[in-house]
Amino acid sequence: MTLLAERTTTDAAADLDAAEVAVVPTGSTEQHGPALPLGMDHMAAQAFARSAADRDDTVVLPTIPVGVSVHHRQFDGTLYVSAETFEQYVEETIASLAEHGVRKAVVVNGHGGNSGALRRAARTLRDEETAFAPPWNWWDSVEDVAADLFDEDGGHADAMESSLLWHIRDDLVQPDELEAAEAGASESWGESVHGAALGFDTIDFSESGAVGRPTQADPEKGEALFEAGADQLDALLDWLAAQPLEDCWARAHK
Repeated sequence: MTLLAERTTTDAAADLDAAEVAVVPTGSTEQHGPALPLGMDHMAAQAFARSAADRDDTVVLPTIPVGVSVHHRQFDGTLYVSAETFEQYVEETIASLAEHGVRKAVVVNGHGGNSGALRRAARTLRDEETAFAPPWNWWDSVEDVAADLFDEDGGHADAMESSLLWHIRDDLVQPDELEAAEAGASESWGESVHGAALGFDTIDFSESGAVGRPTQADPEKGEALFEAGADQLDALLDWLAAQPLEDCWARAHK
């Protein structure tokens, strides 16, 4: 497995020389209700990233475990940084990778709150022609599968997340707490009054911290989600590895 953090500098030289694309897992350390661990998001990102570690043309970077999670701050254990700090950290990490000759990357993201910062970082890296590093949210890649498996409009510590983690880290899921998670959950993310979104913090609309119907979770469903997402990531890496770098930059103004 080509996990950069586990290689010596001598070995890394050969790995980086052979790599066409890097995988950068990002997530969060934040509340996921009473049934899931705080590390759900970065554990999911790491698992998907490591599914690509056997590729000869790919190098997997260490996981970035703390993200943009201020909206979960009222729940114990949640850690967070500002969107600006997170954006700069990811941008500079990928820029340092580019110095070693790997200038294409997929940012495997496990936390929705990171999405805006990751898009901004990717745009800056592209505009400066430092690196091409599109973010990949695992849940977006399995929307069709999830729609067939679950009856929910969730998005946090829901049946989809619970099932995925139950597959990849069954030792960390507490199935007996799924009912409590659902009892205090909201049906959807946030609340709206006359078209204005008022749910700034999760606690504004969810007593348990969950959003969705986690009692539908099942490890076999999690396996189906993981396999589908890993296949999508593998296809994305195939595509990106084949792209000439010059074709990745922003087009000139006509």
